Amino acid sequence: MKVLERYQSEVVAVFRIVVGFLFATHGAAALFGVLGTRQVPAFAWPSWWASAIQFAAGALVMIGLATRYAALLCSGSMAYAYFTVHQVDALLPVQNGGEKAALFCFAFLLIAFLGNGTWSVERPTPVREKLAAATE
Repeated sequence: MKVLERYQSEVVAVFRIVVGFLFATHGAAALFGVLGTRQVPAFAWPSWWASAIQFAAGALVMIGLATRYAALLCSGSMAYAYFTVHQVDALLPVQNGGEKAALFCFAFLLIAFLGNGTWSVERPTPVREKLAAATE
């Protein structure tokens, strides 16, 4: 399917941007008490720290800076949330309300492996490529 492969890098970038944006807004809502969400108490474990990771790492993924590391952190935080908050109620995500945590976990794991895609802050430019080639 050459037609679909033609825009693979652009679709990966759009996926990264959308997932990062959704995650960052989820964290911002809890950190700042906006978008119809109650503000979490500052430095409360684990809710404030999870919100801080969601906001900061989600923004990094969205703009494409340290993407693989930030995505791995996001994936791990959602795995932690699923197993400590949701799975204690029931086994399956549909039963325990953990669908968002499971989806975010695997979406960020995919981003960690696929990388930035076309549009990102870290995108190699001709100058960066020349510098990288000169240092090899």
